[in-house]
Parts: sequence; C-alpha cells; structure tokens
Amino acid sequence: MTKKRILITGGAGFLGTNLTKRLLDDGNHVISLDNYLSGLKQNVELFLDHPEYEFIEHDIIEPIDLEVDEIYNLACAGSPPKYQADPIHTTKTNVLGIINMLDLAKKNYAKIMQASTSEVYGDPEVHPQVESYHGNVNTHGIRSCYDEGKRCAESLCFDYMRRYDVKIKVARIFNTYGPYMDAEDGRVVSNFIVQAINGKSPTIYGDGSQTRSFCYVDNLIEAFVRLMASRDDFYGPVNTGNPGEFTVRELAEKVIDMTGADVNVTYHPLPQDDPTVRRPDITLAQKELGWTPDIPLEEGLVKTIEYFKSIN
Repeated sequence: MTKKRILITGGAGFLGTNLTKRLLDDGNHVISLDNYLSGLKQNVELFLDHPEYEFIEHDIIEPIDLEVDEIYNLACAGSPPKYQADPIHTTKTNVLGIINMLDLAKKNYAKIMQASTSEVYGDPEVHPQVESYHGNVNTHGIRSCYDEGKRCAESLCFDYMRRYDVKIKVARIFNTYGPYMDAEDGRVVSNFIVQAINGKSPTIYGDGSQTRSFCYVDNLIEAFVRLMASRDDFYGPVNTGNPGEFTVRELAEKVIDMTGADVNVTYHPLPQDDPTVRRPDITLAQKELGWTPDIPLEEGLVKTIEYFKSIN
C-alpha cells in the first residue's frame, strides 16, 4: 500500500482521534488540524511521538496551504451545547471551512470526505431515514447553525464536484460513541456514563421516548475508510450509522445497569427542535461499501464505560 499524506480537520476531536489511530495503523502520514474549540490536547498527545504524525493548530474558517492526497473534513463541534455556544462560528466552520477545504482539495487534486450528519434530516417525517429524503429542518431555530450549516456544506461539495471535478465523498453520520469522547461535550452517551459512574442521576430531556441509533466508533471509522476508497463515481451522500434503534430511556437504563450505579433517571424539558426519532436506512452503505456495523450497543457500552472509568 502506498503511504498517503492525509489531512484530518477536527483531528483532536472524538472522531478525529479514532480516525488518526486507524490511518496511522494503516501506514499513512497524518496531518491533524484543530483549533481546540471542541478538540482535546490530550488526544493530540497520544500521537506526538509517532514519526508519521504532525499537528497544526488552525481554524479552518481561515485558508491553509498544505500538500495532501486526501482530506477528511471532520471540523465542527458535534454536540448541541458546544455548537450552540457560538452559533455564528459554527456556521462559519461549516460554510467557510468546507470552502477552504474544497479549494485545498482542488489545488492538490485530492479526494475529500465531508463529515455530514443525520441532523440534515431534522425532525424527520420519514422513518427510517433514507438518503433521498430531503428533511424537515427549522431554518432559524437554535440548532439551525449546525443543521443548515451541514446542509450547505453538502451543497458546496456537490457544486465543487460539478464545476471543478473535485473528488468528493459525503458521509451522513448518525449518533456515534466510544473512547476519546469528551466527558463534558454534552452528548447523550457520554453524559449518561459520566453521570452514572460518578453516582449522579442520568438526565433525560423530555419523557425519554425519543429514539436514537448508536454506532460504536470503530464501525464508523471503517465506513469512513471504505467510503474514501470507493470508486470515484460513488460519492454519496451515504448514511453511516447503526440501524439498531433505542429510546433514550432504554439507553439510560442500560448505562445504569452496566455501571452498577444506585441512581434513578431525572427528567428535564425537551430542547427546541430535538428530533423525536432517528434511525438510518443503511441499504446504500451495505450495497456500495459492503459495510454493516457489527458491534452491538451492549458491547460498545462496555468499552466506552471502561474508557471513562480510566480517565475519571
């Protein structure tokens, strides 16, 4: 296998760290880029002694000139508390950031994978969600900086492909969990685990009947790698997530049981525009990538709980 120079934006984040590990293990040279808005310095420190790793502190809303063969654009906070903290910067990251990365891909004749999201479907009226569904998104709600920002980023990818022949890949990521998550990022899996192992009651927003599909990170990273390696005339968008569907209440109960915590859940009001259902149709990924996630929720939770206990 030929060693590639691969840029990962958002490289200090949860997905960026797991992708870095995989690509280095595969024998590539990885350039990790992050502004530490939601990424963690301790994640970067895992790789600083690796001869094929380099880190650049940079915000992709500003252009950067590098020589690369592939780009994984993962930059942008993924949890509602993080991306809502500075919604204007979130929109800039999604729009200006992808423009800068697409320009870099164009200059280098490089392939680029855009990390899109299931949030492009909004609060869906089609279930499970299939890629041809155009979504039900509030254009001016508190989540729109992320939802609409990601939708615009997808649009820009396709415009660069049509106008400049940039080789694009678009992955729509559903809820993912695993090691190297930020304990304070506000995502449901990390929230529940951290609360439970510290003897606190997991916090459910709404009545807990809303559903989510949880994909263990190793399975998601495998989808990324397969998508990047797929034929040039397959560019997506493609759903990447585990089609197993659980209520948020079921997840909380599993975490309580698996951690042995002597706590009960607490309930708080549901935030604006929080989706009531979420489940990917992965028929396209199965057909084009030969990919089906094979790590069940319970197995992934064991690994994730062990990780959070190790850093607690």
